[in-house]
Parts: sequence; C-alpha cells; structure tokens
Amino acid sequence: MYCGVDGLVIRPIMEQDLPILWSLIYKEESPEWKKWDAPYFEHKQIPLEEYLAKKDQIIGQDKQWAIEVKGEVIGTVSYYWEHQPSLWLEMGIVIYNPRYWNGGYGTKALRLWTNHLFNTLPLVRVGFTTWSGNERMICLGEKLGMTMEARLRKCRYYNGRYYDSIRMGLLREEWELNALFHS
Repeated sequence: MYCGVDGLVIRPIMEQDLPILWSLIYKEESPEWKKWDAPYFEHKQIPLEEYLAKKDQIIGQDKQWAIEVKGEVIGTVSYYWEHQPSLWLEMGIVIYNPRYWNGGYGTKALRLWTNHLFNTLPLVRVGFTTWSGNERMICLGEKLGMTMEARLRKCRYYNGRYYDSIRMGLLREEWELNALFHS
C-alpha cells in the first residue's frame, strides 16, 4: 500500500531501502537529525551487516514505513503501542536528510500517516511525544490539529539544560471534522 501527495509518498520499507536507511540512520556516530529526535537518548552507530541481519524485522512491516520524495528515501514514519489493550498508540516521524527540513515534507508525511492509522486501525486517538527543544515537531502537531495533552516540566536533560517533555494528541472525531474542512 502506498499513500502519497504532491510528490511525497509513504510506503512499507523494501529490501532495496535498507542500505539507504542504514546510511541515513546508523552510518554516522552523531548524525544531524539526532540533535532534534530525542537527543537525550544515546544514539549508536552500527555496522551495515548488523543492520541487514535484522531485515526481517524492518521490511514490509506495518509499524514503520519509508518517506520518499521523488524516488529518494528521506525518512520514516512509525508507531508503537503505549498500551495495546486500550488501543493507545504513539506515532513518530524522522526526516533524516536535513535538505528536506522546513519544506513541509514532515507535515505531509505525518498527515498521510495519521490518515493511514485511522483508516487501518480501530483507534480513537493518535499522538506523539517530543521535547520542548524540538519546536518544529510541536508546530507540526499544531498544523495537524493536535492538542498539547501533557507538558512534563524539566524532565529531559540535554547539553547542560533541562527541557520539558511534550505529549500531543488528536482524537478520531477531531481528525474527521478537520478533514471535512480541508477536503
């Protein structure tokens, strides 16, 4: 299944994507994207062979898809279950290639991913967690019509400074109402 708009596509990860994704995610010790994506968690550089050994956990999975712009893989969208019995799902996005930051690609990709999740899973809410240092991610949530549901103050420590943990969410009825006004 593919979902796309304006030259941007989200789709399941294919085997030929693996070397590209490895290069974007794990090749460098300190990639630029990691400064924004939960930098308070350690990032580990891993060899290509080690990444490829886990290919069955990556290729064609529902929980993580590639973001592609005009044939180039630039990032991923994903989800995980915070608590599956109550259908509490958290989603995420990373645009690894800085050339594609601030161009609206993240908004388009997460809009497609949100739509996909609501269309394929029996969810009443989707959301994500970020940190107050990632203002672009907070703005992205606001563009999608999300509400800041929680702000845990000064619980993320990075580069000698405390930041807040931010939890944003969107209910299915809010998404559907928003879609009515944007269709």
